[in-house]
Amino acid sequence: MNRLIEKLFREGVPDAGAIDAFMRNNRFPLVEPGQVTFVFRGQADEVHLRRWISGFNTSLPMQALEGTDLWALTMELPGKSRFEYKFEVVRGGDRSLELDALNEVQAHDPFGANSVCQGFGYKRPRWTLQDPDTRCGTLTPLEVDSEAFAGRRDVQVYLPARFRSNRRYPLLVVHDGPDYLRYADFKIVLDNLIHRLEIPAMIVALTQSPDRLVEYTGDPRHARFIAEELLPVLSEKFPLLDNSGSRGLMGASLGGVASLHTASMYPDLFGQLLLQSGSFAFSDLGQHQKGPIFDPVVRFMNAYRKKPFVLAEKVYLSCGIYESLIYENRSLVPVLQAQGMRINFEEARDAHNWENWRDRLRNGLTWLFPGPLWMVYE
Repeated sequence: MNRLIEKLFREGVPDAGAIDAFMRNNRFPLVEPGQVTFVFRGQADEVHLRRWISGFNTSLPMQALEGTDLWALTMELPGKSRFEYKFEVVRGGDRSLELDALNEVQAHDPFGANSVCQGFGYKRPRWTLQDPDTRCGTLTPLEVDSEAFAGRRDVQVYLPARFRSNRRYPLLVVHDGPDYLRYADFKIVLDNLIHRLEIPAMIVALTQSPDRLVEYTGDPRHARFIAEELLPVLSEKFPLLDNSGSRGLMGASLGGVASLHTASMYPDLFGQLLLQSGSFAFSDLGQHQKGPIFDPVVRFMNAYRKKPFVLAEKVYLSCGIYESLIYENRSLVPVLQAQGMRINFEEARDAHNWENWRDRLRNGLTWLFPGPLWMVYE
């Protein structure tokens, strides 16, 4: 049990005033080197910690502290870890998932919000925070008529601060771009890294699919849209550098699959790939166990693993060790390296979520697109 809780109970069951003071004077969860203690206050029949991680027990029972309305759980946690969670509370046979009311740190995704556990030594990177001294880029809408999808696609285009039409810029095409903006503070990151000369001023096309479970799983229509429809429109409307080394594809989860698949169909078009927690499902023996949605992903990955070839000049991959995809991402690295591509693979003590991907952006972007300042240090 946590030492602060032991101190609270040292002289017996604390009264309500002592508990109120304890809650008021501490930050929750209670983080120490190598461990963390979660505390829930309220009437309940059972309380469980639900961790959004893979490869570990995701539901841990919390202990009711006798004579109080407190529940607690102490668990080991390596330094600089981070994961998202909720409390599963049982009252009168009803179960509910609740945010940690004692923890103000939350993360958001398309499904809502989660509480965040930040292990000892973890700090949100400063370059992900708004900086009043940073010159800010702009977002402009772009409509692209697509024969591949028989309709119009809306794209947001990031233009860097001090954009000039008489200059030429690198291009990065980002899958799930609006989600990167909303949940990973991507515009703030771009503004900061460009302002600090860590990456060059670049143009970024932020795409979104209305049916990513189909279009991002190895759909040749999607690859055609990116390479034969979106890229020509971007080249016509914006001053882009005209070489593969100055063009990149980026995505997380199925967006990573979409990036890899597009590069495989157009291997001379994009020189840089940034792949985060890619859902690179494959099967060496028997059938995969990920469901029918992943059938086309498995067909694509199995075919590429059987006959690999050069996809890009440089590939940056990242993945959390607390997510089920760590095996697939680790397995892909030697396959890519064997083709002579330059590979940078980073593992993080985090899970499958937007803030994990946010925290890796600086390493990925500066390695693929080093700016003037970064080149000095290399």
